[in-house]
Amino acid sequence: MKPGEVRMGELRRVMGFRDLVLFNIVAIVGLRWVALAAAGGPSSLSLWVLALIAFFIPQGMAVARLGSAIPEEGGVYVWSQRAFGPRHGFIAGWCYWANNIIYYPTLLVALAGFASFIGGDATRPLEGSTLYVVLFSLAVLWIALGANILGLKTGRWIHNLGGLAAWIPALLLVVLGFLAWVKYGPANTITLKNVLPDLGSRDTISFFAEICFAFAGLELAAVLGGEIKNPRRNLHRAMIVSGIIITLIYILGTAAILVAVPGSEISIITGVLQAIASVGAKVGAPGLGGAVALLMTLGGIGGVGAWLGGSARILFVAGLEKYLPESLGRVHPRWGSPHVALLFQGILASFFIIAGSLGAGPQEIYMVLVDTTLLVYFIPYLYMFIALIRLDKGIRGMGGSSKVLDLPGGRLGVWFCGLLGFAAVTLAMILAILPPGGSANPSLHLIKVAGGTALFIISALILYERGRKRAETRGSGAAT
Repeated sequence: MKPGEVRMGELRRVMGFRDLVLFNIVAIVGLRWVALAAAGGPSSLSLWVLALIAFFIPQGMAVARLGSAIPEEGGVYVWSQRAFGPRHGFIAGWCYWANNIIYYPTLLVALAGFASFIGGDATRPLEGSTLYVVLFSLAVLWIALGANILGLKTGRWIHNLGGLAAWIPALLLVVLGFLAWVKYGPANTITLKNVLPDLGSRDTISFFAEICFAFAGLELAAVLGGEIKNPRRNLHRAMIVSGIIITLIYILGTAAILVAVPGSEISIITGVLQAIASVGAKVGAPGLGGAVALLMTLGGIGGVGAWLGGSARILFVAGLEKYLPESLGRVHPRWGSPHVALLFQGILASFFIIAGSLGAGPQEIYMVLVDTTLLVYFIPYLYMFIALIRLDKGIRGMGGSSKVLDLPGGRLGVWFCGLLGFAAVTLAMILAILPPGGSANPSLHLIKVAGGTALFIISALILYERGRKRAETRGSGAAT
């Protein structure tokens, strides 16, 4: 074997502590969630705290413990496999990967909108151009893909740049919000009464599910477990630091918009840009909007790179185990990347981007898939939280268990964390199935969401059985 080459299945450990912190930030933080929360009013501030306690902290604890005990490539796919067997592991991994294929186009369309703000009034009309949105989305997708094919050693710099670009606008938003509060007073009245949410309202509970979704993504870094330096040490340390930063961005960013922009005027899409431009104009810096739009676009590109590279590892591991075509398990001899899995993912994502821009037929199919995104994404979380409980006895019996992160409260803490996270995810999934208020055809909505989710699970079972039978046939052939 030539110097610098790697054998099939061998990936290089290049992700350090700093890389993991920035990776978590770029994978999770979406400033569009800040705008959405601010549009929901002051009660969003307490919903952030509730989601932090009920979902984000249990998620982090589960990932840190399982990731330190089983620091292997594949993350939730491998954990589910260890806990429930290969069939369930494949279902968890397939749902995780398939959801992300739908996620790329929606994220890229939002990015195209942010990018249209960069040139101010001259480029703003581009947002309404379908051709611009498609070309921009495809260009960003393949730039991020190319960086990942060159290896995580190269691709991580897109993640790092995106992580830095994600928190700088948030910091600027908080600073400007503070200036607006000091100089002009709050644009919205914030009191203890309106900060407390109405937990008896279905709209409030539904909004809580969306807030939980904004906190999702800590498990993505663990999917790269085979490429992390000293994962038993760095994974949970990076999770603590990035978790604090992410929480502050969401809560302080929401408060800043509420201080800077009247509630009736907050845009759920461009609220961050709206607040920065509004306060910037008042303090004599009207050009801030374009600079922030550029940073938000770079942050989004980093996020695409992170999810593209991370979810491709699911295909890679499934290819190594021969449940999917073996070619998906190939590693590039020079760059040490799962290049076949990445290319396949890029081609499929390109199809969804183009299909989403076409006429009514493909558009309807595409929207059915988008409607099931939340539901499908949280299926692996159900597996993860129960795997945390199911594998606990084995983890405690591992040699060198001092290297494995222990949760507060011991065995009771593991059960509490697992059940609390499972309950929060179950609630979010139930709310995703229920038709939204004012739906013209609630039954059709239910059929779309439930049917779309069932389609993902059935396709996973079919692929698994075909792969298992193929492996058995090859095994018996080799034996004879």
